[in-house]
Amino acid sequence: MRPSWATLRGPSVASGSDPLHVGRIVPVYPTTEGMHQKTLRTIMKRVVDAYADSIPDCLPMPLQAHLRLVPVAQALQGVHFPSPGGDLEALNSWSSPEHRRLIFEEFFLLELGLALRHRETTREERARTYLGTGELAGRLRARLPFQLTRAQERVLGEVSEDMRRPHPMNRLLQGDVGSGKTIVALLAMLLALESGFQAAIMAPTEILAEQHYLMMQRLMEPLGVRAALLTSGVKGGKRRKMLQAIAAGEIHLLVGTHALIQEGVVFESLGLAVIDEQHRFGVLQRATLKNKGYRPDVLVMTATPIPRTLAMTVYGDLDVSVIDELPPGRLPVITKLYYESRRSEAYSLIRRELQRGRQVYVVYPLIEESEKVDLRAATEMAGHLRHEVFPDFRVGLLHGRLKSDEKAQIMRTFVSGELQVLVSTTVIEVGMDVPNATVMLVEHAERFGLAQLHQLRGRVGRDIHQAWCFLMAGFPMSEEAKQRLHALTESHDGFVIAEKDLEIRGPGEFLGTRQSGLPELRVAHIIRDQRVLAEA
Repeated sequence: MRPSWATLRGPSVASGSDPLHVGRIVPVYPTTEGMHQKTLRTIMKRVVDAYADSIPDCLPMPLQAHLRLVPVAQALQGVHFPSPGGDLEALNSWSSPEHRRLIFEEFFLLELGLALRHRETTREERARTYLGTGELAGRLRARLPFQLTRAQERVLGEVSEDMRRPHPMNRLLQGDVGSGKTIVALLAMLLALESGFQAAIMAPTEILAEQHYLMMQRLMEPLGVRAALLTSGVKGGKRRKMLQAIAAGEIHLLVGTHALIQEGVVFESLGLAVIDEQHRFGVLQRATLKNKGYRPDVLVMTATPIPRTLAMTVYGDLDVSVIDELPPGRLPVITKLYYESRRSEAYSLIRRELQRGRQVYVVYPLIEESEKVDLRAATEMAGHLRHEVFPDFRVGLLHGRLKSDEKAQIMRTFVSGELQVLVSTTVIEVGMDVPNATVMLVEHAERFGLAQLHQLRGRVGRDIHQAWCFLMAGFPMSEEAKQRLHALTESHDGFVIAEKDLEIRGPGEFLGTRQSGLPELRVAHIIRDQRVLAEA
């Protein structure tokens, strides 16, 4: 029962009225048809009086004394039937001492469960140990055109240390867009390969999987490492041959989408499973990939930073590493909010960048005109931009309904610089890495989520050139949409944006799936009660 409270004034007790319902702070319960407030209050009073003292207090007395927590019986009495001098405002904001006690207990038991689960994973023993010296990783690093940042070095050290322990790694790697998580994962995979294991990386989209594969194949081939790409587009005899090679251990590094967790994909010896962009995968998919090998190491990467409150709850059974610095020389992306009346100004800035030899993304939320929502579709607008706005530049179109090979071909022409403007739906949200692209124009920006917009912005500014993100907003716009767009123009920090996104949407929608692992909380609230969660 979750009551709210009100102060009811009435005749004095001496005049014969019932002191339970008037002249005090009383609980106001959610009622059902046929059940009146007074009846429910009377029942609850009898229940609390009869049983509150019988409920076992699960928190040790020294802990209660240290944190100044009231006993559970007092908390239940005080929450349902506060003393006459109770603080009405504190009760209705769930911040009274009695509420704090019940909220703390719920968080404490949740965190205890996560800690026990984490301890259980550290007791597992791996099938084989890592014997690699790091020679392969050293050879790759010598060929890289850049130095790792201090944050990358620190995280690589944490991951390598985990992989040499007697129990499997279970680590979450957080880092803002462009912070260099993939190269850290690649160096970790080389440690697994050097010890005779296979490694796999699972990405949420075919485009991202293909880009990972092309980059990894280029870097791995000189080292004698055989990489392969497995997506739903690989069929027939080619698929059969690939599955046989995976099972025989002939393919050392497998890159793919959810196709990696389908039946028929059997590894000879999977040592490290890397899962990219965790927000797009449910907990069950993560577990399925993990089960493909005999207790493999698992490294979960996300460029959508997990707010601290969720990291402590949903991911509380994972160790957490954070890459908290960008490579040197990167300039913050300048983010501007435009309305239709200033569209020509945005186009002028885009033309200037194109004339400098740079490239541009234009993103739309739909593939074709919708009868229900008045949106410009990417297909229609690509023609408009090609013939009327930028006729002297090559404009391409990329969307989710194209075949895999068509998408790959368009992507290759943009990466090579043959296309100057890429009009796309949100299929480019993650994975596209084109350092020469300096402008991201998002149409109907009010239709996108905050994390999504931050991801899109992260597609530009991946080199030393100044980059721009133009948010083209339409009307009408909800208050929530205004908050999202202003949050993006005010901050470049993915962790700040993630906290704001959580605040706007709430934890359930933030995680986006019922398989998210979000705990069922009865009294506590992840956002409202952050301080108590941190104590727990």
